[in-house]
Amino acid sequence: MTTKGKDRIRRFVRHNLLFVAVMGMFAVLAAFLIIARVVDEVNTEERQEALEPFYTPTDPLPPTGPGLVLKQEDLDVDVPGGRGLRILYLSQLSDGTATVASGMVFIPASPAPEGGRPIVAWAHPTTGMNEQCAPSRRDNPISDMSWLGEMMQRGWVVTATDYAGLGTPGVERYLVGRDEARDVINSVRAARQLPETAAGSRYAVWSHSQGGHAALFTAAETETYAPELQLVAVAAAAPAAELPALFNQQYQSEAGWVIGPEVLVSWPLVYRDLDIDDMVTSRGMDRYEELANDCLLEAGEEAMARNLLKEEFFKSNPMANASWYAAAVAETAPPVTGRPVLIIQGLADEVILPDTTALYVQKSCQAGSDITTIWLGGIDHEKAASTGGPAAVFWLEDRFNGKPTSPSCGQLMPVNPANPPEAPGS
Repeated sequence: MTTKGKDRIRRFVRHNLLFVAVMGMFAVLAAFLIIARVVDEVNTEERQEALEPFYTPTDPLPPTGPGLVLKQEDLDVDVPGGRGLRILYLSQLSDGTATVASGMVFIPASPAPEGGRPIVAWAHPTTGMNEQCAPSRRDNPISDMSWLGEMMQRGWVVTATDYAGLGTPGVERYLVGRDEARDVINSVRAARQLPETAAGSRYAVWSHSQGGHAALFTAAETETYAPELQLVAVAAAAPAAELPALFNQQYQSEAGWVIGPEVLVSWPLVYRDLDIDDMVTSRGMDRYEELANDCLLEAGEEAMARNLLKEEFFKSNPMANASWYAAAVAETAPPVTGRPVLIIQGLADEVILPDTTALYVQKSCQAGSDITTIWLGGIDHEKAASTGGPAAVFWLEDRFNGKPTSPSCGQLMPVNPANPPEAPGS
């Protein structure tokens, strides 16, 4: 055999050995990731089983008003400048039906001022509808609350509802604004019932995504539903504010596979005539219950896969269907009036599209709202609240201190407002 032939054989063997080694490394890594995920799932299951007794309410429920604290226990988490409690409390649907919600209350270590501590009610974003997706049931329940320490330093009590039916038995009323608002308001009532909070009657709402939807409805509901409370201000990061415009643009995207299943579980409980068979694909019907029950990470992974496979959740634009359009309009909160509102929006957001937020801002300015907007260049949906959190804290501090606002109406927005879809048949 020639020297060239021997060299060719050596290179062939070397390259193939390298290929085998690399593939072996990938196989080991894949096995490690699978094992790690299985271990994590087992640990999560054991944790949820241990928590279950706390989240199981008494039957029947006590015949008292919403906001009653049914259970409380210390949260096993380090809270900068304070401490946390896990609570179970009475809430209420908009039709008056009693419900049970879980959540958290965070109490500053500093002494309470005369008149009681201000309260900030945190309304969280979409998490998935399984009980274990509730923030208060997580291993680290404050992982998405990077601004919490700043609020503790300022002496504010912070509540964080899970929303009724998420951490507790039942079905979460996902994007049903009046019901979400009651869970937020009743978390404030619950905090005030705990003597250790020394909480006053003034409160603000800070929120993200789905929570922004809840916050805007809280502003609309608070005066009639909770006249004993004083809502000072509302702050929302990437709020799900303009549902018709969002559905109109997002029904064919990955968001359709994440939001669509949860809406399909929730809205028929309120909108009995919602047209499902003509609007949802057969694959969507096969998968929606399991997807809605997944926590956000798992649901997002499948949504990406479905999108890559060109599979869609909706057969066609739901805003061209009269029943879906009517529900989306009903679940779009009116502009906030009578109190200031802060809207924070990332310009790289592919879930709550910036032009839909611009539409809400435009409508709010036309309605005479005292609205301040902060646009964050390069920030996506996930990071809107964490990035905008410090600004929200400073803004809320000024509202609690009675300082004048600096409304943004009249300023040029970085994106043009979305064109809202027309009503079907118009």
